[in-house]
Amino acid sequence: MTFTADQIPGYRAGTWKIDATHSEVGFAIRHLAISKVKGKFEDFDATFVTGENPLDSSVTASAEVASVNTNEKNRDGHLRTGDFFEAEQFPQLTFASNGVRVVDGDFKVDGELTMRGVTKPVTFDFEFGGFGEDPYGNYKAGFTAKSVVKREDFGLTWNAPLEKGGFLLGDDVTITIDVQAALVQ
Repeated sequence: MTFTADQIPGYRAGTWKIDATHSEVGFAIRHLAISKVKGKFEDFDATFVTGENPLDSSVTASAEVASVNTNEKNRDGHLRTGDFFEAEQFPQLTFASNGVRVVDGDFKVDGELTMRGVTKPVTFDFEFGGFGEDPYGNYKAGFTAKSVVKREDFGLTWNAPLEKGGFLLGDDVTITIDVQAALVQ
């Protein structure tokens, strides 16, 4: 498929830095087989490089594991242990893209996600929010990226059986990244 930058209103090639005050790196997992528990990482960073051709764009991103926040201190502490992220030995989650493509009109960002020392290929569904200038003259981009990963693929295998059958935690983790980024060059 041929794709050009002029097909995206406001698109500009360049380097973008994430605006952490207007962005969020979150996740959700099935809990007790009846609902979802959500969390986020409070400390994260990302750089995006948009190419003249949008399909030549790239991203590198990281999140500090110790900054995990599910609004429950005991659970957050447990997530930092060897049962889950093992934050002391593996202090960061990282993502580095290795390709952008369009499938049925939707953008996909392919790359390598590293969590707990395990690197696996992951594809994020990418949705542009748009481009525009903030009140301070900064040119901004907004988007959402979403992927579902199997936690056990990354060594996050801890679980607990439930009395009536099943397990405390689901297998799939939905990662949702809501981003506002500023053009820096």
